[in-house]
Amino acid sequence: MTPTPSRPPTHPAPSTRAGPPGPPARAAIRAVVRGAVQGVGFRDATARRARSLALTGWVRNRDDGAVEVHAEGAGEALEELEAFLGRGPRMAQVSGVAVERVAPEGHEQFAIRGVPAGMFVVQRHDQLGRRHFDLRLEVDGALRSWALPKGPSMDPAVKRLAVQVADHALEHLHFETARADGRVVIWDRGPYEQGGRVPWPEALARGHAVFVLHGRQLRGGFALQRTHPAAPGSASGAQWLLIKRRDEHARPGSDVVAERSVEGL
Repeated sequence: MTPTPSRPPTHPAPSTRAGPPGPPARAAIRAVVRGAVQGVGFRDATARRARSLALTGWVRNRDDGAVEVHAEGAGEALEELEAFLGRGPRMAQVSGVAVERVAPEGHEQFAIRGVPAGMFVVQRHDQLGRRHFDLRLEVDGALRSWALPKGPSMDPAVKRLAVQVADHALEHLHFETARADGRVVIWDRGPYEQGGRVPWPEALARGHAVFVLHGRQLRGGFALQRTHPAAPGSASGAQWLLIKRRDEHARPGSDVVAERSVEGL
């Protein structure tokens, strides 16, 4: 009997089925829209369109009459937004749109910038060999205040503890003093804007507030995030984190407290 030749083992053909699609690649644009584009609802219409396209970033009216937009998200959505910027809402007269491809900054939502919120001040306290800073934001006729043991940072990777303290009167925007046991100096001061989608002071009440500082030392977007409420009966206030947003003013790896003095303020 002739033996039956053995067959080599068979292996299933490799599957050609693709896995589940990953998230769309994230890109970003910075656009400047010129023409009769302010006073016709262009800023608000841009924010609505960007949110409907699941884009993040911001839009603001510039002092020179243009509208500036920073948007991040999927490429197709950005193209749709660019097309909208080219025509604008009804009554707008767009004369030109300059679009630049930029790196994503990591925004979590699409916000309207340029809504004045009042003044801010950062005071440095030097007392008996110890130093801390206070951040004060003008809100509803008073200064909401936070103690910053290590001061602010312009590095988005650094999250600084901010302990909420009692509100102060607006006169503290200009308060400085020198005593035998120490002194208080104004380290930075200037106007600031609301940020995010939740208006002030509701954003603070919710525990997450985004704002834009226009100081000499601190510039660009920041966020205050409440992490622990004040304990009942405790002298210590609620604990927050002060975080620099990733924008054109961010300075990764920097130490603004060590690098910047108060001379000339």
